[in-house]
Amino acid sequence: MNVRFPSPLRPGDRVGVTAPSSGVDESLRDRLQAAVRTVEARGYEVVVGECMDGTGHVSAPAAARARELMDMLLDPRIRAVVPPWGGVTAIDLLPLLDWDQLREADPTWVVGFSDMSTIITPLTLMTGIATIHGNNLMDTPYRAPEGLLTWLDIALMEPGTTFTQTPPNRHRAQGWDNYRITPDVSEFTLDTPGRWTRLDGDGDVRAEGRLIGGCIETLCNLTGTPYGDIASFAATTAPEGLLVYVEASDDDAATICRNLHGMRMAGFFTNANAVLVGRTRAPGIDSLTQHEAVLDALGGLAVPIIADVECGHVPPYMPLVNGALGQVVYTEHRNELTQTLA
Repeated sequence: MNVRFPSPLRPGDRVGVTAPSSGVDESLRDRLQAAVRTVEARGYEVVVGECMDGTGHVSAPAAARARELMDMLLDPRIRAVVPPWGGVTAIDLLPLLDWDQLREADPTWVVGFSDMSTIITPLTLMTGIATIHGNNLMDTPYRAPEGLLTWLDIALMEPGTTFTQTPPNRHRAQGWDNYRITPDVSEFTLDTPGRWTRLDGDGDVRAEGRLIGGCIETLCNLTGTPYGDIASFAATTAPEGLLVYVEASDDDAATICRNLHGMRMAGFFTNANAVLVGRTRAPGIDSLTQHEAVLDALGGLAVPIIADVECGHVPPYMPLVNGALGQVVYTEHRNELTQTLA
């Protein structure tokens, strides 16, 4: 199976907005509108779906959410689909999507992270369509720091494009912007220095492979199912091996350790040439930090493990393209990730 990259966004194209997991409360609708205006300012027409209700943990019943997502993915006028954010139970959509239709359709960019990993990672694994693990719609108004891109930057790239991102070496250690008070906020508060960290040993790293991964708390539930079969993807699509990335949202270190052990035993890290781990604020326990949890579960892979990468819930965000060819470089003075849409 070859990876298929969607056509680049062009002015006048439509961008669909739907919430496959959680919707947007009325008190946050001003932020939603600010995010929509950010996309429209790039020259795109934004189509906001019906499945956006934020009064509960999901935006609509599963059948309605699945139908709206399918309609957007099959509409040739919609060239990208982005959720407002993640949530908790997007998993209930997976058996309701028509995977055969998606395999036959022209590919559409699908964007998101957190619970959206439950959608975008299976989409790449099962159809070969590249997806963007990157900032959700509500994060889109933020300007990317120097060295980083946004999903909007990547979605306008031609297949075959190569681009490199470098971390700003600063992040936000605590708190979030209050969208109810400042719905138009567009500058990150990056108040804490921090570089990437090699967990498995010392020395420089240069590793290549096809990128795949996502949120630990959601993807651990897909291992052992067709929706999380990374081992088969590696065998059929990635003879060069994989760069597998994972990130923890908020589960404690013991839970993350247990989940990663299970994912490893289910083949999630099969053919990994390196593992990238997102920076997290999730807590440790008295005898185990988050870094130690990763090393406990994955140290036996005998591949480089690079942590504190900007691919998780801690701002800022480094978008990663599931299915792209990647090269990670880690040295004392240089950290970078290069991706090729091929």
